[in-house]
Amino acid sequence: MSRTSVLALRLAGPLQSWGASSRFTRRTTESAPTKSGVIGLLASAAGIERGDDTGLAPLSALRFGVRIDQPGSRIRDFHTAHHGVTGASLPLSERFYLADAVFVAAVEGEHALLTLLHEALRAPVYLPYLGRRSCPPSEPVDFGRYEDTTLENVLASVPWQASAWYRRRHRTPESLTVLRERTATESAESADVLCDQPVSFDAAHRRHALRTVVTTAVPTPLPAGGGSPQDAHDPFAALDALENESA
Repeated sequence: MSRTSVLALRLAGPLQSWGASSRFTRRTTESAPTKSGVIGLLASAAGIERGDDTGLAPLSALRFGVRIDQPGSRIRDFHTAHHGVTGASLPLSERFYLADAVFVAAVEGEHALLTLLHEALRAPVYLPYLGRRSCPPSEPVDFGRYEDTTLENVLASVPWQASAWYRRRHRTPESLTVLRERTATESAESADVLCDQPVSFDAAHRRHALRTVVTTAVPTPLPAGGGSPQDAHDPFAALDALENESA
């Protein structure tokens, strides 16, 4: 029997955008990272080219889940562009983003594959981004590989990853929302369906399949001592201190 592992990622940045149903000039974002977006990030780090459906298949088969540690705010941007050859204006488009959000994403699968992906995250062939190329992460996304455990256990035990400024301004929640693929023993009646199961990232024939998603909640796992793992480096701490002094 092959060993299984779980690879965790911390997805945080000024902006993120995880589209699952964008059409034409309206590019929306889901409230949490999609499987297609995270698998694309891993495939990019491993150097799997967009048209390599065979190389993508093992990654798509990984079981996926995500925990919402800091929901962020949805913002809208209007995007204009011009044709590179003719200079003609292209249609105005709406693009939606999540600002100041933090998520813990995880994939579960065969130990050897996740070991390779873990190494790829530490030395990526192509730099990762959070749904769109214009959304770089604020720090490395690698959050560790866990052996002989399950997706559920990792998402329930990894310490709460909200930013230090967010923790100071908000009361610690009793629980965190988890969106994950259902197990074989769970009923499909209580699951939602999302079209974000990657089949092909080929630019001309990009394809996704339907995927069942179960929404659960886990008690907020605080770090040892109740502190934040980001307390050592908070670029907004000085601004918060000035704001408090002037209040």
